[in-house]
Amino acid sequence: MRGYPSPVFFPHLILLHCWPMEQSHTQSHRSFASDNNAGVHPEILAAIAGANEGHVVAYGDDAYTRSAIKSSKNILARTLQYFSLSTARGRTFSVCRPLPVLQSVLCSAYAHIYTDECGAPEKHTGCKLIPLPQQDGKITLDSVREAYHGVGDQHHSQPRVISITHSTEMGTVYQPEEIRALAEFAHEHGMFLHMDGARIANAAASLGQTLRQATRDLGVDVLSFGGTKNGILGGEAVVFFQPELSQDFLYLRKQNMQLASKMRFIAAQFEALLTNDLWRRSAEHANRMAQLLEKEVRRIPGVRVVWKVEANGVFAQIPRHSIEKIKQH
Repeated sequence: MRGYPSPVFFPHLILLHCWPMEQSHTQSHRSFASDNNAGVHPEILAAIAGANEGHVVAYGDDAYTRSAIKSSKNILARTLQYFSLSTARGRTFSVCRPLPVLQSVLCSAYAHIYTDECGAPEKHTGCKLIPLPQQDGKITLDSVREAYHGVGDQHHSQPRVISITHSTEMGTVYQPEEIRALAEFAHEHGMFLHMDGARIANAAASLGQTLRQATRDLGVDVLSFGGTKNGILGGEAVVFFQPELSQDFLYLRKQNMQLASKMRFIAAQFEALLTNDLWRRSAEHANRMAQLLEKEVRRIPGVRVVWKVEANGVFAQIPRHSIEKIKQH
């Protein structure tokens, strides 16, 4: 159940990037505990195999990486700065990149960067994470306004970034007007809007948006672009829609052990993800399967779905006496 808040009395079921069975290998069973338990999309595996030809210059100075960057610019924004990362952990320090040390990030009290990264953003950057109350998994403009204080006071860390997760840790999605309002507040107050997009594909598919419409067009400044939860083997990316914010990120990536030597294999995965709408096809299927799962779970006596199913997550409250039996099964 890694990656989601889950008190012992509040277990959950989730379903992520499972693709149609005719496209996958035969499986005896599937796990609903985490999208990280799923396999790799066959088209991604084919892309990795295709990149496995001969010797190629390491550390991203290769044609595969250049092609992935070009595809990202075509889909997201021409002026962006794109950086491939080795693991999802790399996304944790991207949130603080626009910050000088000792400034702060406003985020949900359920945000992954706050609850599941063992203090990594604060350790690596010197910034402070300030948790805000959530409604349906989302922070609100009112909560941001209330937390925005102490500006100019030497006794307080200075709020510099608003960070949102889309789709949220509760499986809900921000409406476009909600993101736009947060972005406008951030920009009016000299702040930046960061989006943890570990499941951005599912959020965009849920809302019928393109990746650009779900991010750059709404005022997002920095996007942590998740691939692992959308069918790739491993790898993430950070996208800076304001290139000036990416200053020195090359060195931060290396310093934080996120520079892959054989970068071509990460790049090839993202290239495949962005080709022929693979990101959308996988996300739409996963979202449909979540709707099916919700429908079937609601029919089980004593089980209650506790959050809106808007993307690919289904959170269910299960009677205590049933939990141990389910775990054994």
